[in-house]
Amino acid sequence: MSVTAPLVNDAGPGGQPGDEPSGIIDRVYGFLRGIPTGILWFIVVIWSIPTLGLFINSFRNRDGQRGSGWWEVSPSELTLDNYDQIFSARAGLGRSLLNSAAIAIPATIIPIAIAAFAAYGFAWIDFKGRKGLFIATVSLLAIPLQVALIPLLQMFVGGAKYTLPLLDKTITIVPDFDLAGTTTAVWLTHTGFAMPFAIFLLHNYISSLPKDLFEAARIDGANHFTIFWRLVLPLSIPVLAAFAIFQFLWTWNDYLIANTMIGANASQQPTTILIANLAGDFGRNENILPAGAFVQAFVPLVVFFALQRYFVRGILAGSVKG
Repeated sequence: MSVTAPLVNDAGPGGQPGDEPSGIIDRVYGFLRGIPTGILWFIVVIWSIPTLGLFINSFRNRDGQRGSGWWEVSPSELTLDNYDQIFSARAGLGRSLLNSAAIAIPATIIPIAIAAFAAYGFAWIDFKGRKGLFIATVSLLAIPLQVALIPLLQMFVGGAKYTLPLLDKTITIVPDFDLAGTTTAVWLTHTGFAMPFAIFLLHNYISSLPKDLFEAARIDGANHFTIFWRLVLPLSIPVLAAFAIFQFLWTWNDYLIANTMIGANASQQPTTILIANLAGDFGRNENILPAGAFVQAFVPLVVFFALQRYFVRGILAGSVKG
């Protein structure tokens, strides 16, 4: 006589075995997973309302903006004068858009290019001190950006020198690049501080790729560069796009680093600094601020929606294996 054990469904609220709630965190997690998609889209719509209001106000004249809310707009208030003013030679928004692009594009592409090689090396190349170097690299995420801005600016202006105490001799570690007041100083700073997060994010994804793929490639005679170029990069497009979104939005909307490194050099100022100064003395030109702000926000919106299909896949990359 044999006894057959009954079938037991261990699935929790998410429908996966072993997900049975065991505490408040699991219950909150189950509740969040159970939120209907319609509610999430409703939240997205709510968050989009300020952007819509900014867009409508950018076409309203001064009296319309001061007299009523954007939801009470009338056809007589609509005008293109605000955009004419911000794109005029005096305002210089067109030039500042090019400066923003000169900062955001290198500060996005260069960290991806360098971090992808580093992440592959940390994940699949066995060399001495690999784990310690990876920990040291990720630990750089804890360095506050604000405390390093002034020392970096001083290095960009005067270089870095060290005087030997016994020999009374000065050694130039970093030469004077004279980068103060230029967009180069801004994207170099962004590149340096983006590198640890980029390596960490890409490493989590690349290390989760199936080991069998790499073994098969080595059997076929592929070296590390061939594996990286032909295998890793095509499979890593989602995480590369996710980081590109994060980095581009951060560098495009940055004000602190740009203001510190560029300062009052009007010919090199990005849109964030220009828009902050558009209102003029005592806020006399506040009516053109919505137009400038919408132009500033339009480019990140285009980038996000163009790459949004990779966004969730890239953020979740490396979170699970198998």
